[in-house]
Amino acid sequence: MKATESKLLPFLKTSPQFIIPIYQRTYSWGKEQCLRLWDDILRAGRQKETVPSHFIGSIVYIEQDSYQVSSQSRLLVIDGQQRLTTVSLLIEALARYIGEDKSINGFSAKKLRSYYLINEHEEHDLKYKLLLTKTDKRALQDIMTQRSPSFEHRSGVNDNFKFFEEWIRKLDEDENLDILLAGLEKLMIVDVALTRGQENPQLIFESLNSTGLNLTQADLIRNFVLMDLSYKRQEELYTDYWRPMEKMFGESYNNNFNRFVRHYLIVKTGDVPKYGQVYDAFKKHTDTYSQYHAVDDLVSDLHKFAEYYCIMTFDQAEDPHLSMAFRDLNDLKVDVYVPLLLTLYDDYREVRLSFRELLEAIRLIESYIFRRAVCDIPTNSHTATFATFSKHLNKDHYLQSIHEHFLEMPHYRRFPDDNEFRRRLMERDLYNFRNRNYWLRRMENHNRKERISATEYTIEHILPQNENLSRSWQSALGEDWQQVQQDLLHTLGNLTLTGYNAEYSDRTFEEKRDMEGGFRESPLHLNEGLSQVMIWDKDAILERAERLSHMAVDVWKAPSAPL
Repeated sequence: MKATESKLLPFLKTSPQFIIPIYQRTYSWGKEQCLRLWDDILRAGRQKETVPSHFIGSIVYIEQDSYQVSSQSRLLVIDGQQRLTTVSLLIEALARYIGEDKSINGFSAKKLRSYYLINEHEEHDLKYKLLLTKTDKRALQDIMTQRSPSFEHRSGVNDNFKFFEEWIRKLDEDENLDILLAGLEKLMIVDVALTRGQENPQLIFESLNSTGLNLTQADLIRNFVLMDLSYKRQEELYTDYWRPMEKMFGESYNNNFNRFVRHYLIVKTGDVPKYGQVYDAFKKHTDTYSQYHAVDDLVSDLHKFAEYYCIMTFDQAEDPHLSMAFRDLNDLKVDVYVPLLLTLYDDYREVRLSFRELLEAIRLIESYIFRRAVCDIPTNSHTATFATFSKHLNKDHYLQSIHEHFLEMPHYRRFPDDNEFRRRLMERDLYNFRNRNYWLRRMENHNRKERISATEYTIEHILPQNENLSRSWQSALGEDWQQVQQDLLHTLGNLTLTGYNAEYSDRTFEEKRDMEGGFRESPLHLNEGLSQVMIWDKDAILERAERLSHMAVDVWKAPSAPL
């Protein structure tokens, strides 16, 4: 490794071409970072005597690549993309402002471009001193050749270029542009040249402190996998595997990829990494994996499980029954089960688990999580439960082993049986329950071929919430009406769905039952039987709760012992 202190402008002038590897994230500096650099340049330019130079960070690159520009190596940038791109945009904006017919301190537009932005005697990609990736590449090339930006290829590059054009105009109204040029000439970097095969670029990359934006764990993982490969292999693996993964995750890539990799590592290692240590855990797994497999196999396997994850999480399953099962599970708003589900889905794809068995296993997982939530069993064991579950699977008797392991759970990890589940379901507050829309929707749609969306309805308290109940309601409930309301208001027997919540208001039960759109006419399964009820009192509420609780044990089934 060679590290030398260099002035940025001469460094740009003598370097034929910088290439941003395809695996690196796109240009990500915004106005805040650009303005900070701008202010630093002007401060250095104004303080001509007291500030001889201004350090803006390191440019780290790999020398000795097989691609050539004018018989010189192209330089693969490991760190410094944001600074190189931003300074290039600033220089082009300055060149346009100066114009073709004048110069400032010996700098004309032609000199600025030919020294720092363009290889004049080359063509196509070789023409540009800086090659970005993806849409950033075309956007920067449009700017450097003064073409109109294509809407298809717009990026943050375009926005920041416009910022610099505006700031240069404003600067020239107040001060001489000599200040800007003086500041640019004072910019210093540490020029860090690595030699392929002799240094570990990833370790150097991780140790750098920069004033740019912090990389996400997803960025670090991608860089770690691809960085030490040749440029050609980077392009191949990125195009075949990594870019398709990014597309699968879409806009949620940065937010969800880290969570996915954590689940993936649990599947592969059985260990549960902390959220902030996923990258370190991935490196450890890769070190072990690479002893027996090529990097292609690792990336291919990661891509395969990413596809599974997106199918489960983003409603991408083609089969409608499987899609609904995943949606119901996701509605519980937890993801501790994902490692087990990834294993099950992989075995389904590899024809070790049938479609029917997979569906039943998903429903058992859903029942386990929901029953425990209803029974207020602490969830602190969930992560370990699902992280180790696959160790107990007998793949010769796959589904049976799932049932058996759920039944064998120790007390604190138990799968609540029907009696415990029914009892707690009938007595607890289900209105202020986190999953209230979920359980109402699941019960309403049980055994329906044409499912309804609970979002089209509102939750109805048959016995109203109003503390000042009418005399009719008080009479129906009896002398202890206040206690009945307090105990049963938010419980299973008193809650339902309706499209007429505003019309029902605090009306008597008889009015709610018999009015137009009332319970007698309701098409909802949850309202079946209400048309036969004469009076809505404690006994009616408890009777309905009893009936619905029996339905619930069929919706959320318990595991069964083998016959």
